[in-house]
Amino acid sequence: MTPTDLHDVPAAAQLVAAVRDFLQTDVLPAVEGRVRYHTRVAINVLGMVEREMELGPDQAERHAARLAELGVAGDADLAAAIREGRVTDDAALVTALEQAVRAKLEVANPGYLTD
Repeated sequence: MTPTDLHDVPAAAQLVAAVRDFLQTDVLPAVEGRVRYHTRVAINVLGMVEREMELGPDQAERHAARLAELGVAGDADLAAAIREGRVTDDAALVTALEQAVRAKLEVANPGYLTD
């Protein structure tokens, strides 16, 4: 069962997109100053939520697989393994860290990605 099977249409991602679009199209042009700034922040936050809902499950699965390849159970375990010198494959570690940062940027601000 998918979330839309239980909750019908519109799905949560569609609702978030609709609110973001409303803020961007109707509210932003009509406000100034502090309210305009906070409206822009809200638009950006809703964009992040949309991207996390869309990309997050696949990103989490790939991240868990990379961590498993390094022999750790999660980010805290990875940090401990690095501190303790238990990670012996530097190339795999760098790749895992680069991919983790890339995933975060894909959600937070994909404009920062250069490729």
